[in-house]
This record gives sequence, C-alpha cells and structure tokens, in this order.
Amino acid sequence: MLTSTDTGSLATGAGRRFVVVASRYNARFVDGMLEAAITTFQAAGAPTVDVFRVPGAWEIPVAAAAVVRRPGVKPDAVVCLGLILQGETSHARHIGDSVSDALMRLSVKQGVPIIHEVLTVNTEAQAEARCLDPRTNRGAEAARTALEMAALMDRIAG
Repeated sequence: MLTSTDTGSLATGAGRRFVVVASRYNARFVDGMLEAAITTFQAAGAPTVDVFRVPGAWEIPVAAAAVVRRPGVKPDAVVCLGLILQGETSHARHIGDSVSDALMRLSVKQGVPIIHEVLTVNTEAQAEARCLDPRTNRGAEAARTALEMAALMDRIAG
C-alpha cells in the first residue's frame, strides 16, 4: 500500500519556532522578502518568528549556524534571506557559491531545514520581480517551504 508523503496541506505554524536570518545589504529588496515571509508565517499561525539581521550575505551562514546551535532553542526551520546583485567582477558569484555551500552543509549536519533565499540576480528588475512583487515574492515562498519542511521533518521523525 502506498502512503502519501505530501505535507503541503499540513503546513501549519502553530506551536512551531521559526527563525529568519536576513541581510541588511540591499535592504530595499531584502526587506520586501522579509515582510512577505513574516506575513506568510503569521497567516499560518506561527506564534513567533525570531528575526536576526546581519550586515550582508556573507554573514548569513555564521548567524544561521549560531541559531541552530543554541542550546535548548532548536528552531523547526531557518529562513535565510539576502540579495546579491551581480556586478562587473566575479565577486558576486564567489559570495553566492560560498553561502550556498555553507547553508547546505549546515542544514544536513544539524538536521534542521535551512531555507536558502539568498538570491543572486543580474539586474534590479530581476530583484524587484523576486523581492517586491507579491505574486512572485521569494520571501513568501521561503516561508511556505519552511512550514512544509517543518511538517515533513515531524512526520519523518514519527
């Protein structure tokens, strides 16, 4: 007999602890994602969402690591929000690759869903579409993913 592993309809925030680590760099765009994430968590019934701001994308992994390693306060999921705007050099690519790798390693090692929405975009128009447009806001998408992964992790744990 097959059993469904779809947790989308079970994704509620009630009784869960969520954390958002968000960059202050490119604040106009990151703040748009942050507002959408918080609104999505609140709509799902999450009682509290802790928000930690860091200077830039580079600092997100170390703050996320500190959050999941806090004794006695393990979150159900951590949402990481940032925006890297590609310039004329390869610097943005190096930052983006390093942050991505660090967040994946942290998630797997700690067994906590780390939702990666540290976006690397080529233009401000791309940033506006992903961070400020309510229809395609990646902050809301990240919160929905965190809710779903928290429910899935509970289900896997039995």
